[in-house]
Amino acid sequence: MFPKVFSIGDFFLPTYGLLVTLGFLAALWVTLRLARRQGLPAEPITNLVVYCALAGMAGAKLTMFLFDWRYYSEHPGEVFSLSTLRAAGVFQGGVVLAFAVAWAYVRRQKLDFPRIADLFAPGLALGHAVGRLGCFAAGCCWGQACTRPWAVTFTDPAANQLTGVPLQVPLHPTQLYESGAELLLFGWLWRATQRPHRPGAVFGQYLVAYSAVRFGVEFFRHHDQGLPLGLPLSLTQWISILLAGVGLWFLRGRVS
Repeated sequence: MFPKVFSIGDFFLPTYGLLVTLGFLAALWVTLRLARRQGLPAEPITNLVVYCALAGMAGAKLTMFLFDWRYYSEHPGEVFSLSTLRAAGVFQGGVVLAFAVAWAYVRRQKLDFPRIADLFAPGLALGHAVGRLGCFAAGCCWGQACTRPWAVTFTDPAANQLTGVPLQVPLHPTQLYESGAELLLFGWLWRATQRPHRPGAVFGQYLVAYSAVRFGVEFFRHHDQGLPLGLPLSLTQWISILLAGVGLWFLRGRVS
């Protein structure tokens, strides 16, 4: 679609990176606005957003390495390549590591973890919605072949070179499926924070709803994931099931 904002020689500004940055800033703005409404200090919340963002990027990359272990074990130099740096990674792996970092930081700061998690839920959904638009622009996380009227066809050779997306083939716009669902989820979660709720319930709604979305979108995505023993679901779908279980744990008020 539009993988490069501009290029000068071999250097270029990737659209994906720009939109991920905008998504992060949008998530930060939403989270800080909710924190101010609840009278929480801005500095530790800002620090937590930054720590979670760094942990999220690291977790997404580590999970990507695990999913593609065979390739990276045979090509170890690719771990530190520019193409790997530009790769999105696996979002759910980022969520898991960011969750662990957030829990440790909040406990150290003696803050209410379920309450803080609720603050982050709308921003997570909005930031991810914007980031998925970056995926669409770059061509990564592409869908299976599609004959529906809303199918998209990538034509830019740069997108194929950067992500491997097939050109001139109508595909499911799975990036837009996920981005649209996340945007709707953001609106729902934003309203949920304004209504009386049990601490942790908003974050629980996010985990359950996003996991359901990702589980469904995976059926239309092109990937080589899978599990031993011929199990029918992708690794990402199994992670979705686990995260949905954590979400139910939050909804039941079992987190402190």
